[in-house]
Amino acid sequence: MKLGILSTAPKCYSTMRLRQAAEQRGHKVKVLSTLRFAIELAHADPDLYFRGKQLTQYDAIMPRIGASLTYFGTAVVRQFEQMDVYTPNSANGISNSRDKLRSLQILSKHDIGIPLTAFVRDRKDALPAIERVGGAPVVIKVLEGTQGIGVILAETEKVAEAIVETLHGAKQNVLIQQFVAESKGKDVRAFVVGDRVVAAMRRVAQGTEFRSNVHRGGKTEAITLSPEYEETAVRAAQILGLRVAGVDLLESNSGPQVMEVNSSPGLEGIEGATGLDIAGVIVDYMAARVDFPDIDVRQRLTVSASYGVAEISVPEGSDMIGKTIDASGLRDKDISVLTLNRDKSVISNPKGSRELEAGDRLLCYGKLDSMRGLVPEKRQRKRKPKVQKLDQGLVDSLQDTP
Repeated sequence: MKLGILSTAPKCYSTMRLRQAAEQRGHKVKVLSTLRFAIELAHADPDLYFRGKQLTQYDAIMPRIGASLTYFGTAVVRQFEQMDVYTPNSANGISNSRDKLRSLQILSKHDIGIPLTAFVRDRKDALPAIERVGGAPVVIKVLEGTQGIGVILAETEKVAEAIVETLHGAKQNVLIQQFVAESKGKDVRAFVVGDRVVAAMRRVAQGTEFRSNVHRGGKTEAITLSPEYEETAVRAAQILGLRVAGVDLLESNSGPQVMEVNSSPGLEGIEGATGLDIAGVIVDYMAARVDFPDIDVRQRLTVSASYGVAEISVPEGSDMIGKTIDASGLRDKDISVLTLNRDKSVISNPKGSRELEAGDRLLCYGKLDSMRGLVPEKRQRKRKPKVQKLDQGLVDSLQDTP
């Protein structure tokens, strides 16, 4: 495998360990500064230039994109995807995880436990939002902060309101988040590679610091996660589109709550705490999958007119309950079932003999008109509105509006 590590910090521990692990396994590896790429777009011929020269062929890349380079970095990763170069973390997955609000919005739809969170823009909405997430103490987070930077614990509602107002004044978007008292000063980092947690550690804040990040002086200890925590971590990473991720979880009384998912997790803390060769696991995982680059399924399946991807639910009272997929009539309507979601389980490519139950959600590909009638009423999209002729009199009346 010829591997490119996208990084602007060749001397940092994580980059050096990935390079070392790849070389130990006999792979060709080169650290490529993300900032030195040039993207070239041409009809059916996407290409990349590095340091002014056309990039040679790579089998895989490992993106290590810093927060300040997200836009350009994900553009480079996306270009590699168009060139069918394997990456464990897609550009879309990196973008999803980098924006704390966006990632929590996506996870909340998939029944993943998260702290109660609010996002407001107007100062008048701040105090009601603070009260809705449980009142003080409350956690205020800058939307794109990393390594614990921009995370503040406000002890009173007035202080929280003032912090939100100050950050808004500085043009910062912030999240207002429930403070999970039973997990104060500690959290869990689950390191996900592929479809499993390969290592985990608990991070504990020191002194009066409530942030447990290693960069904030937090101490680490290796732990073994329960199946519930492992499943939550793996699902969170997969839902966001990441195959290598550090998933940060709070240990709440109601179970695991995902705080955030890191698409460029550091290796020093987890390898130091566990003594495991995490860099080697990542390289081995990539080498095994280099022939199967991820593709944007929705994009590929919607190139045919009138066909697309949609999620169909099986509500209580549906005539599909108790029938197998084969007997449900979906195939007769030119609809194929790609995955079946049941509770927290996802069954990929389900067999036609599988029996449907109330509450099942089916990710389907087929004729949009055929599927439209099967989408629950509240989620149905309105038909594309017809363009009406502009009423000039209505426009002219705007001039008379005080």
